[in-house]
Amino acid sequence: MLTKRELLVLTEIIKLYTDSGQPVGSKTLLNSLPMHVSSATIRNDMAALEDQGLIMKTHSSSGRVPSPAGYRYYLDNLLQPVTVAPADIERIEKSFDGSYNKMDDIIAQSAQMLSQLTSYTAITLGPEVHSLTLEGFRLVPLGGRQVMAILVASDGSVENQLFTLPPSIDSGELEKAIRLVNDQLVGMPLTEVADKLHSDVPAMLMQYMSTPDGFLNVFGDVLKQAVTEHFYVGGRLNLMDYFSPDNKDELKRVLHIMDEKDALNQLLAPSEERPISVRLGSELSDDSLRNLSLITAKYSVADYGQGMIAILGPTSMPYSKIIGLLDAFRGEMAKRLTDYYKDLH
Repeated sequence: MLTKRELLVLTEIIKLYTDSGQPVGSKTLLNSLPMHVSSATIRNDMAALEDQGLIMKTHSSSGRVPSPAGYRYYLDNLLQPVTVAPADIERIEKSFDGSYNKMDDIIAQSAQMLSQLTSYTAITLGPEVHSLTLEGFRLVPLGGRQVMAILVASDGSVENQLFTLPPSIDSGELEKAIRLVNDQLVGMPLTEVADKLHSDVPAMLMQYMSTPDGFLNVFGDVLKQAVTEHFYVGGRLNLMDYFSPDNKDELKRVLHIMDEKDALNQLLAPSEERPISVRLGSELSDDSLRNLSLITAKYSVADYGQGMIAILGPTSMPYSKIIGLLDAFRGEMAKRLTDYYKDLH
């Protein structure tokens, strides 16, 4: 159990180290604390915190830095988010100004905005795809047997993909199949449509097509693209600031994670139900992330489900400031996405 003064000393060490990036000595701490105590008292408090594994010495200095356990204790018990300054609120609001043709434009742009606001790497994920329904499907002939498959979802997003139709597909049968999809499946959740592709739809198509496999492959591929969650990453190159030249392999691994949907999904998988949570490197999905921290924040968009925004940066991030900023950002993002959905109807 820490004393009140030890709690204050730990908080101040984390603040000073976050601000300067330099180990904190007792003299620096003595001049920074809002109380008058002797240097011997400060040294005793620092020794007590070190004995409990909350701070540690560095090889290059007699000062102390927070340990992972110290950061964890601070995050769980001491952190107080900083209220975002009016100027930053205005920057956030202005960053969302503009017209967007589809929801993914907002999600993608928000990753760039958040990275610029924080100078860290930002990851954004739109509301869950299970809330989306099929609005329409068509094939546009491009010459020969090549077509563009176009699928429209209820959020206004459009997925398209080029295909070369096999000779076994008859154009007349193809038109009937497209009409069947639009008559029978429009309005259903995309995830339900995907399930029906493996159950009801093949039998339905057999009424109009001698061999429905070719059409099912085309429709199935573009549908799979539509139901796949889209992650957007802003500020990838900021990660280079946190790896030394000796750690090139680790940096490559982290950059690979940023480019792989499955790896990102694993990284962002929530470990708790808090609206905003922080996980330190040892708590993350890959050992190459051990010197980084991940802050995730959920946001809700009316009846369209929840999305997520996240910041990946060094363990010594100014957590109070970044969490306050994330909280304001997710509120504005939810508002803009809610307005976007309203404009669709």
